[in-house]
Amino acid sequence: MAAAASSSSPPAVITCRAAVAWGPGQALVMEDVEVAPPGPLEIRVKVVSTSICRSDVTQWQSTPDLFPRIFGHEASGVVESVGEGVTEFQVGDHALTVFIGECMSCKHCVSGKSNMCQTLGLERKGVMHSDQTTRFSIGGKPVYHYCAVSSFSEYAVVHSGCAVKVSPTMPMDRICLLSCGASAGLGAAWNVADVSKGSSVVIFGLGTVGLSVAQGAKLRGASKIIGVDTNPDKQEKGKAFGVTDFINPAELNEPVQQVVKRLTDGGADYSFECVGDTGVVSTALQSCSDGWGLTVTLGVPKAKPEVSAHYGLLLSGRTLKGSLFGGWRPKSDIPLLVEKYANKEIQVDGLVTHDMPFSDINKALELMLQNRCLRCVIHMPKRQD
Repeated sequence: MAAAASSSSPPAVITCRAAVAWGPGQALVMEDVEVAPPGPLEIRVKVVSTSICRSDVTQWQSTPDLFPRIFGHEASGVVESVGEGVTEFQVGDHALTVFIGECMSCKHCVSGKSNMCQTLGLERKGVMHSDQTTRFSIGGKPVYHYCAVSSFSEYAVVHSGCAVKVSPTMPMDRICLLSCGASAGLGAAWNVADVSKGSSVVIFGLGTVGLSVAQGAKLRGASKIIGVDTNPDKQEKGKAFGVTDFINPAELNEPVQQVVKRLTDGGADYSFECVGDTGVVSTALQSCSDGWGLTVTLGVPKAKPEVSAHYGLLLSGRTLKGSLFGGWRPKSDIPLLVEKYANKEIQVDGLVTHDMPFSDINKALELMLQNRCLRCVIHMPKRQD
């Protein structure tokens, strides 16, 4: 059982269980890890639920260094302790962790044009933003973070700017999807592409992100939403999120873009790449309309990060844009999405295909690798500290 400090005494080191990756693609190992107290402007969170995102799997498999490491970033939990200078959170608050933060004061945060915070942006070195060190250790040796969250642990320390307070009435095992995948897809449709009523949309990859794009397009009134996926099971699932037409590239004897062009009278108004394959980016660009077609890429590629496309596609008026977290500013915008979920204005629950205990996290990873799930929600053990 993890030992935590009382509210009247300074936070102490906690020993808890975490699923540790010791090397690329190696099965995670349940280890006893020490979790340091939160530093200035940080909070320590008792993780309640964490869902497995495709980017967790991609980085776990492909990153050659930064091990041992604790992955996971799409999570909800309860604040266990707060560091110096934290005024927004109190012990007992419910929160979502987010993989990018919002400092509210840097050039990007005050611009109103971007969510690329210069202080709390995407962390790639396996450490905390503030002091470039880790809060996890085993036997006195550091264990690296992932995206400055690391929710495959019973406790995690995050910067207070990388957490969003939520109502304690919200179901923690479902709203955790709003800390990454579901929000990323909705935001790509609403914020980045600004899908218009009556438009045509094609989505490459009907995972959690792609289905959320479809939902966002449907809510915006798109008249045709084409889903492209090699998994035939995604056809029925797609219908529930607004997909009107389904294409399985494995069943075609011609390029996908030719089929899309026939279905959309020359090309879709909006095209979304949600696979994490830069080759698909070019296909998506070719699938949208001359003159005004917009392609948005959301996926995180496992290999070949360079995008290649014929210049003529851009010369003819097409636009290619990237999307990180759907353009949402975490602290300013995510509470609005949580409210929409509470009001049943957006669908999240249907994206969860499996609920599993923390002890089965390797089984959950296998389901993701085998493309047999959308989101597996991992439930942490219920413990009294």
